[in-house]
Amino acid sequence: MINFDEYIQQGEPQKREKGYAWQTAIGLQAVDGLKPSDYLIETARKHIEGDITIDEVQQLIKSYYDSKDIRTEKDNETEEADKVSANITKLLNERSFAFTVAGLTAIHRRIFDGVFKFAGQIRNYNITKKEWVLRGDTVFYVSAPDIRRAIEYDLEQEKAFDYTGLKINQIVSHITQFVSGLWQIHPFGEGNTRTAAVFIIQYLRSMGFNVENDLFANHS
Repeated sequence: MINFDEYIQQGEPQKREKGYAWQTAIGLQAVDGLKPSDYLIETARKHIEGDITIDEVQQLIKSYYDSKDIRTEKDNETEEADKVSANITKLLNERSFAFTVAGLTAIHRRIFDGVFKFAGQIRNYNITKKEWVLRGDTVFYVSAPDIRRAIEYDLEQEKAFDYTGLKINQIVSHITQFVSGLWQIHPFGEGNTRTAAVFIIQYLRSMGFNVENDLFANHS
């Protein structure tokens, strides 16, 4: 894991917030076994220090890969990790959030912009995936024709849920059920886990929770 603790532990709020965002964004790439390039880490530090903006980070990363005459398999892997990390960091440093199907698809689109041609598009085909945690078996994902309605149903149920008077362990239990159900829909061809993670971070923030990102950064 890339360590930005020197920024997170110091007193400057802006550097701490940027450090958290980058550590989370980079940590989440481990979901798909991806690691960022050294160039991305160097560029991220410049952003945390305030030398460049996140828009400049994104442009530098794009130019870095566009300029490569010879590409290796490692370049393809780090390109996804680098671009997605920068995109997630930008999202996590914003406070706008829409608890809607459109909001969820917008997160996917913005995370995978410049990476997947289908960024932001709900899949129109059925999928199965061999999961190592299930010894090679697959989760039963929602069928393509039912995806939009399944998301709408989960969001409607969550909107109707009353958190009043609940203890923290009850809140955590409920949130866990909600996000795992949303994840199991698997509305996109790729990138569902990273999208769900960013969505839940933004949702919890919108409800007033002070979300520490250590779990996402260290144990994706």
